[in-house]
This record gives sequence, C-alpha cells and structure tokens, in this order.
Amino acid sequence: MSAMNKNVFPQIALRQEVLDYLHNIYTNKELVAELGEDEAERVFASLLSCLSHPPSLTCTRASTHMFTLQDVQHRLEQHLARQQGRDICEGSIPPRVLRHPQLSDVLLLPVGGPRDVSVQSSEVIVGAQCGCAVLRGAHVFAPGVLSAPKFMKVGDVVSVFSDVEGRCTRGAKEFQGKKVFLGNGVCMMDRSEIFCTEGPIRGVAIRMDQAVYQSPSFDGVLPGELFLQNLPSVVVGHVLGPLPGERILDMCAAPGGKTTHIAALMGNQGVVVALEKIKSKVEKICQNADTLQLDCIKAYCYNSIHAVHSGKSQEPNTDVPPYPEECFDRVLLDAPCSGLGQRPNMGVSWSLTEVCSYPPLQRKLFTTAVRLLKKGGVLVYSTCTVTLAENEEQVAWALKTFPCLTLAPQVPHLGSQGMLGAALSRDQRQLLQRFRPELAWGGACDGHAPGNLLLKASTDTIGFFIAKFTKR
Repeated sequence: MSAMNKNVFPQIALRQEVLDYLHNIYTNKELVAELGEDEAERVFASLLSCLSHPPSLTCTRASTHMFTLQDVQHRLEQHLARQQGRDICEGSIPPRVLRHPQLSDVLLLPVGGPRDVSVQSSEVIVGAQCGCAVLRGAHVFAPGVLSAPKFMKVGDVVSVFSDVEGRCTRGAKEFQGKKVFLGNGVCMMDRSEIFCTEGPIRGVAIRMDQAVYQSPSFDGVLPGELFLQNLPSVVVGHVLGPLPGERILDMCAAPGGKTTHIAALMGNQGVVVALEKIKSKVEKICQNADTLQLDCIKAYCYNSIHAVHSGKSQEPNTDVPPYPEECFDRVLLDAPCSGLGQRPNMGVSWSLTEVCSYPPLQRKLFTTAVRLLKKGGVLVYSTCTVTLAENEEQVAWALKTFPCLTLAPQVPHLGSQGMLGAALSRDQRQLLQRFRPELAWGGACDGHAPGNLLLKASTDTIGFFIAKFTKR
C-alpha cells in the first residue's frame, strides 16, 4: 500500500487531554519494559491511524438457526451481483462472499480501498455519524446532510466530506472547518428538499458512486437471514456458549445484536432476558427478534443496576425484573463504555471526565451480574473500547472483589491476550481476549485473494475486549 493511501485519512481527532490519557496507557511502564519505548510509540500511532479507517472486511452474521450458511451465502452473492449490476462504478471490485474459517455463522465481504478519487467543485458536508456509515458502504440519507451548495439539484455530482469536529451548522451553504473527504456521489434530492422546514425529510439524499472505501450497502438486504455485526461482537456470543433450555440474561441489550445471536445459538430454546433502560431501544430489540423469528427473547425496559430483588417487599417474580439472586445460567454484560475502539471514527469530542465516567457504572452493573448468576454459571464482560480502566483493570478489580469468580478460557480465542499495565499475571492476561487492530495495521487490504483477506478477518476489526468468568 502506498504511503498516500495508508494516510488517506488523518489520525482520529481527540481532545488533548484524552490523547494524553491514551498515550499514557499505551506507553505505561510494563509495556515499555517489554516492547521498548520506540515500539510502544509506534503501536500508539498505529492505533490513532487505524481508528479512522474501516476494517478491511464487513462482517455479517447468518441466521443459521433457520437456514444453512451455504444457502444464505448463495442468496447474498446473488443479491450483490444484482446490486453490482445496478450500481456499477469505475474501479469497482466484483462482489465476493467469504466464510470465516472459525465462526460457523459468519460471512465476510471484502472492503475495497482506499481508492484515489478526484474531488469535485461542489461540496456537501455530512455529520460524523453519517460519515462513518458512508465509509462502511451506506449512501447519504437526508438527515445526515449538514451543508450543501446554494443551487444544488437532483442529478448534480458532488464531493462528500465529513465534519470531523462537529462545527458545521445545519443548512449552511459552505463550510471552512476541519473536514475529511469521503468520496463522490449523485444528488437524489434538491437542496430545498433536504432542508425543508416542514419537517424531517427521509430517504437517500446522495447516492455514493465513488466512495473512497467501497463496500456493499446493506440497507434492507436479506432481512431475517443476515444481521450486520462487528466480528468481535459475534465472538462474544460464542464465548458465552449458551445451551438450549438455559436461562440467559443480556444486561445492556440494545440494539439486540448479541441478544438475537445468543437466542439463535440456543436454537430458540430456552429464555433470553434482554434489559435496556431506554424504551425506544427496547422496541428495536423486539423488532430485531421478530425479524429473525426468535420468540424465546423477553425484552424489558429496565435499569439493570436495579435488576436484583431487594427482598424487602413481596416475593420476587422470576418472570419479570427485578429477579431473585442466582436465577440465571449465564449473564452477558456488554457494558456501556467510552467506545474508543469503534471504527471508522474520525473524531471524539468527549472530555477526559466523560471518558473516565464509565468504570463506576460498569462496576455497579458487574456487581448486579454476579448476584444474578447461578453458582457454576458463566459471566461474560465485554466493551468496545481500548482503555485499561474499562478492561483489564476491571478484571483485576472483579477478581479481588468477588472471590467466587475465576477467569475461564475463551473459545474461540481470535484476539490478542490482555494488555500489560493492570498488574495481572501472564496466565490471567492469556485468558482475556483483546482485539487490537493497531497491531496488524497497514491500511486497508490491497490484495483481494481470499487467503490474504481471511488472515485479516480476525485482526483488522474494531477495538474490543472480552473477559469470561465462572462462579464457584
């Protein structure tokens, strides 16, 4: 990969205090002693670079509780071939669908790029969230547009940029702030329609024909058969290892990807309780469960911190929260976190106080999880962030606070071991699983041979952490 392509996007934009905080993590004394200062600095720089780029493969989870992986793969290939026929663009790569060599329900699609695309004279600015979606194959939907040229009309070819720092005013005609080029597209709406004052406008505003990263759009693709999900999130379900007939708790369940995966792995036999404190997100969980035909899921709008019955009132009901202690065979705590491992991510505007606000909440949730878990049960803790305080340090705290917990081996173990810096032993770190895309970072994959891509399938992912415990 050329230096130009590898550096097509700048490093993720962070407040200086957050940047310093992460730098101290990745250059802590234990790491520097093992790697050397220069290598530790190189790894940290790689982290900042890879976070602004998408992974080199898009991961989808097949509904293997209803269909064979082979059948889903065949139908997806047919759909992509039809989509390619409609949306053929210069330099496009024929669609191919690969199977993950170790995960029996995962299909992978290569992401093409970064590609050399010429910037047009007309510029459209989109929000950061919209920009990230574009980098993973989405078109630009009207709510994501912040700025557009004064006389922009249907059929115009425009260049799309992402507002990195969140400073563009919606409805602006131009923007001079920090922005990142995402590619070119064709307008499907006039400017006046996008910024209509009568109410929120839906639909595709710009069809991306020349994205810097080329990835298939998954909007409405094979509903009921496929679920778009980051690979480490799929690994979590397998690590939890649910069995048919068990009673499982997913404590922070939205949007339901892991919930539905757990239910599918159980063969839709048993009970999966999904708790989420925001009503609209509970509705999304139920919608996903219906789409995937999983009726063993029971979703409740409830704060998981308070999910254990206090014992001060009437006898607890095992069917609705709060629940009596030790009533779940397995518990998943995919904890709220700072999300600093998400990719692609051009910038995070959070303060250090906000980044550091999560560990106390995570510990409250963890305490509830231990109380609800049966003796002999399994607890899986996961995050999509890269800090020590939310990952390895939480493991060290849990082992000290709850003598009944023991770290357990994880199957499959596709990521790296736990990071140095939290005073965990080597044996303990080897039982943890941390997905570290910065260790394999060299830009997106240029070679499209299946072997080359599959080597990256389990390394070029989002940043993620998994710990598995058993309760004595």
